[in-house]
Amino acid sequence: MRVPMTEYLEIDVETESWHCRRCGHYLTSARRNYKEGLLVYDRNPQEIHRPILRADVYPFTFSPDPKWCRILEFYCPQCGTQVETEYLPPGHPPTYDMEFDLEALKARMAGKNSSHKGGNPA
Repeated sequence: MRVPMTEYLEIDVETESWHCRRCGHYLTSARRNYKEGLLVYDRNPQEIHRPILRADVYPFTFSPDPKWCRILEFYCPQCGTQVETEYLPPGHPPTYDMEFDLEALKARMAGKNSSHKGGNPA
């Protein structure tokens, strides 16, 4: 049984694996960071946030300095859906932002399935 976790990610409780919700592509084990199974584009922040002031005149242009900030875009390798975006300092690893108690999730799913057998769904 697959359980939606975000708009674009779901966990298959039986196989303990992350999948894309758009195409169903297997990404990685649900015991790991889902970002390990995605394609990453390390984007220059000035491509997205263009300087507002002239860089030849002003030292600060309201645009992130690539020496201080990078933008990581994460995509499904199968369908190309953009799953996540992170702003990080250069050299910082991608954040491990979601970790679920798979045993509790399995127990919860088993409880839901057993309560619906032979009766009307609640």
